[in-house]
Amino acid sequence: MITHLKFVGIPTTDQQRALRFYTEKLGFAVSTDQPFNEKQRWIEMRIANATTRVVLFTPEGHENRIGTHFNGSFACDNVQATYRQLKERGVEFVAEPQKQPWGEFAIFTDPDGNRFVLSST
Repeated sequence: MITHLKFVGIPTTDQQRALRFYTEKLGFAVSTDQPFNEKQRWIEMRIANATTRVVLFTPEGHENRIGTHFNGSFACDNVQATYRQLKERGVEFVAEPQKQPWGEFAIFTDPDGNRFVLSST
């Protein structure tokens, strides 16, 4: 049986720039950084105690996905507080925190223009 989601991939044009963003601004920790082929590395990061990893990697032929909306959401305990903390670190938001009947969310971008939802748990 399936037990969990191992990783999600985030496409990028510049792995080193993306790595700095995700580690320095979002606080992710590198769990693996090794050569994949002559063009890319396999960079796998973890988020706090989560079992799911984030991979900075663009499969060949998927370059058109760079700068799109990530179909998922990063969860946090307090959207307002996390929004303020990330803004102070230079993270750009395209939607400030909003309350909805199902919860609270905000939307931020990475250096490649990928959009991510930040939502309450």
